[in-house]
This record gives sequence, structure tokens and C-alpha cells, in this order.
Amino acid sequence: MLKNRPLAALFLVLLLSTASPSQTLDKNLHDGLKSISASEAYDVVKTLASPEFAGRLTGHPGYTAAAQWAARKLESWGLKPISGKDRYLQPYPSPYTVIDKAEMTILLPEGKPDAGKAQSFKEMKLIPEKDFLPLLYSDSADRTAETVFAGWGISAPDIGYDDYAGLDVKGKFVICFRGTPDADKKYQYHDEHRTRMKAARDKGALGIIYIYSEIASNPNGDWLEGFTPAMISEKVMDAVLKEVNSTSADLKKSLTTFKRPISFPLLAKIRLAVESRHFPQGVGYNIVAYVEGSDPKLRRECVVIGGHFDHTGEHMGLLFPGADDNGSGSATVMEVGKAFAGLARRPKRSVVIALFGGEELGLQGSTWFVDHVPGPFDKVVGMFNFDMTGEGDGLWGAVSAEPAEFGKAIKEADKSVKVVRGLGVIRGVGVRGSDFAPFFAKGIPSASLGSNGPHLAYHQTGDTIYRINPDIMADAAKVAFLAAYSWADR
Repeated sequence: MLKNRPLAALFLVLLLSTASPSQTLDKNLHDGLKSISASEAYDVVKTLASPEFAGRLTGHPGYTAAAQWAARKLESWGLKPISGKDRYLQPYPSPYTVIDKAEMTILLPEGKPDAGKAQSFKEMKLIPEKDFLPLLYSDSADRTAETVFAGWGISAPDIGYDDYAGLDVKGKFVICFRGTPDADKKYQYHDEHRTRMKAARDKGALGIIYIYSEIASNPNGDWLEGFTPAMISEKVMDAVLKEVNSTSADLKKSLTTFKRPISFPLLAKIRLAVESRHFPQGVGYNIVAYVEGSDPKLRRECVVIGGHFDHTGEHMGLLFPGADDNGSGSATVMEVGKAFAGLARRPKRSVVIALFGGEELGLQGSTWFVDHVPGPFDKVVGMFNFDMTGEGDGLWGAVSAEPAEFGKAIKEADKSVKVVRGLGVIRGVGVRGSDFAPFFAKGIPSASLGSNGPHLAYHQTGDTIYRINPDIMADAAKVAFLAAYSWADR
């Protein structure tokens, strides 16, 4: 008990003046927030990351089964389907590839060959996921071939840069980094996997071998007949570069410092054997549901709350569960949908819940969505994207600069949740964007939020349910719910 009553009164006044704005929310919004469940979000991720759904590779039966499961969940919460025919599923073409088996061996030169004698080699057999992985759109083949190093693997003489100039790559494996000489936007097209792969294939290469600091699964590219791309670790590449007394770090530093091609043939050879199955007729699905707006005129406008539903699949006996990426974002988005469906008073505009397929294949589902906006909607007036909300204790993200009120909606929402640690400005989309990018490109106010990590085991078999923090997913859903309601109810 406080003995000093004036001091106690002053303390009470200060407490009330600094109380969380959440105390001023009306009952309707409070009820929505209460319906968001951290434990339920965790269970959603646990289900999505289970072996039953085989890593949710878009087009694969495992993905389709997961999409049907999510659709049933959204229906049980009372959200409306966007189609009389396909109900909650929006189909689109999505070819995909499954890698059944892959082996890679580096043949390292032993000394210099004596005159008239063949070069001798020692074998360095690589371990899947630790030392190498095929890119998950590789064709089947078993070949041993010479290698060349080709910088960034960019062939763009039209803009004055060509890593292939004077380099013979026919019938060889091209080893290169993923990236560009600098951040100049003129390189953006050439930094896309599809561009880089096609350039190498057209020059007669057997495949591109990326050098990565960490091995991670990657299905983002096109299957090319006879082409077998892969990746190796920097540690493996360092062993290859001993013949020229260099390292991966030295080469990358030189490339970024001098900003000119550094390319050369190597004595080392690579044996790469891949057994894969390609499915050109694959079908992907966006899972889409909505809550209709309360205003008879404005309900034909919609605010989209979305995140990608897919991951990279199951290959070579390795399951890539995708719990954080992006089971977590999917769970966040689904919880927001449940909150809106249970409201007594809905916002003026409709709210669409969209779980996109094919993000890992190159933003396929979200691009299809903005080009074929489903349901009874004339216009998308805002997009909130959630990607990897499962690890850490806070949120970070970025938002369109205009209109300023869109970003303010997120900041106001966070006054009740207090979880956003930083909010930057989206200036462009680049080649590594998430599902907000197709919306932003069409001039739709957009935001993308994720948790502050550390997001360990990215695109690896270790991205499991055991890394997931239920509370951060729920808090992300609360921010999304309040911000989207505000923007939809203007």
C-alpha cells in the first residue's frame, strides 16, 4: 500500500496517460484480436511442415494435398470461396521437377603432368546438402567434364560486360558466383537464374555450378533439356582453386573491387550424375478466400493479406519442410483470415486471404493472382505480405512510400502490439523479392513483413517445427489484422 497518496495519484495519472492504445480499441477489434491464437498458428505450421505434404513443392501432389487442407480450414472458419467451380483454389500452370538421386565428385589435379603423360587426378566425393546440391530443375545425365570459372556467369556485351568473352565452355561445366559486379540495375535481368542458365546452355555448357557460402535447395528456374545445374560450397571451391593459388573469397573480392570479368579454364574436372523427373503439365494453386466488405459500393475493392504457401519439396530422400519459410507466414495469414471471419462488424472493403503457390519458383502464384484477380473484385487497394514470421522476437519489413497513410496504418496498428522493430521503404523489387513484388509493380500500395530471425537452416532440411516461436507469428497476425482493417475501412 502506498502511504504517499499525492504521489500515488500522480503515478496513476502517468500510468493512464502512457497506457497502450490497445485499451482504446472497440469491442469489435478486441474480439478479432482475441481470436488470434499462437498455439493454433503453431499447429498449422506443424501440419504444413509434416512429411505428409512432401515439402510443398508447387505442382507436386504433396503441395496440392496441403492446399486442399488449408482450403478446408478457411472454409471451416467461415471465409467465402472465390470461385463457384474451384472454390478456394485458383489453378495456374506450374511445371516442376523432382530430383530422385544425385552424386557429384570433384577430380582435383595432382601436380603438373609430365611431358607425354596424362594429367593425374584425385577424387573428392561430395556430400549432398553439406557440399553440393543439384538445382531442383536439373535434367537427368551422368557426365564427367572439364571446368571453367566465369565470374558472375553474366553474358551481356550489350551493356559492356561479358564473363564469357574469350572463354570456351562447350561441353564443360561453368563455375560462377550468383550476383553482379555492383548494384547497378542494368544487371538485374542478367542476375535471374533463368537468364544465367540459358546463356550458359546456349554457349554449349553442360551446366552451371554456383558457388555458395551455404548449400540450400533451389527450384527457381526452368528445366532445360540436357542441362544439369548445381551448387557447391565455398569450401569445395577453395579446394578447386588451389591449382591457381586462390580462394573463393579472393576471387569475389577481386570481382567486386575491379568490376570487370575474371574468367579462366581450370584443370579440375567434375563428375555430376543426376536422376530426375520433370512434369511439364504440373498445376499449381493459390488458396484464396475472402470476407465481404460491409459497404455495398466499396466491397468490390479489396485488401489482400498474403504470403507464399510453397517450399522446395522432397528430393534425393531429403525433406525440406519449410516450417519458417513459409509455413510460418502462411499460419500468420490464416489466423488473420479467421479473425476477420468472426467479426460482428466488418470493414467497408472486402478482405482477401491469399496463400500463393510458386513463390520459390519465381513469384508465379502472386503474379498470376494480380493478372487474374479472382472473385467479385474490381480493384486491389492494398497488399500486406508475410514471409518467414516464425523465428525471433520482433518484426521488420518495408512499405510503399506512397500513399503515406498506408505505412501509417501499420505503425498505428503496432502501437497496440509493440512488435515492429523497423519499417523501411520499398524502392523497387529486384530479383529476390517476395510476393508483394507483383502488386507493387502494378502500383498497389504494398508492405512486406517478416520476423527478425535469425532464420537458421534457410532452404535446408533443418527448417523444422522445432525452430518456430508461436508468439511472434500471432503478434504478426495482430499487426496485420489491425492494419488491414484500418485500410479496408477508410
